[in-house]
Amino acid sequence: MTLAQPAGSTPDPATTAVAQRDMRTGYLGGAPGVLVSGSVWAVAACVAAWLSPQRAIWALFVGGMFIHPIAVLCTRLLGAPGRHSPGNPLGPLAMATTFWMIAMLPLAYGIALWRIELFFPAMLLVIGGRYLCFHTLYGNRLYWVLGAVLGLAAYGLAALHAPPALGAAAGALIEIVFAFVLLADAWREAAALRTASA
Repeated sequence: MTLAQPAGSTPDPATTAVAQRDMRTGYLGGAPGVLVSGSVWAVAACVAAWLSPQRAIWALFVGGMFIHPIAVLCTRLLGAPGRHSPGNPLGPLAMATTFWMIAMLPLAYGIALWRIELFFPAMLLVIGGRYLCFHTLYGNRLYWVLGAVLGLAAYGLAALHAPPALGAAAGALIEIVFAFVLLADAWREAAALRTASA
């Protein structure tokens, strides 16, 4: 069964659901990526607390470059392919959200030059906005909740003038908790599919 839609055709909800299931199966619902991202935020929190907020910013930037390859490796170690099927129409959406996030990095860095304590809340908004798109990518409403929680945390941290270490730690905690919830959800779906095909 092909996942590609003819050009100019009306999207078929059934085909969309198949494409989303393919993404969930290929990447364990995106859970390893969220977990690795949360781990990078945790490293940035430690750097902010023990070294300096400026170095924490670079820890987040540099660590962020390794999120996808490490997440794919973790996904494969957990028994999933770590890729989607060729022709999956949702593949370009994953790339688009990545490019959008990269385009926002100079803005977040500019905010840090103005008020460094706002850098991590700004990044929480960027990441949260990207996760809202993951609902369409994976067909999982938990990503709406994750995006909303990150956004609310960003506004709260900014309003409280929280120190950078706390902002980074909040991002780490939220992502890591949701990663395990998403992973449990992915394993439940995989078990249900195995039972249905038995």
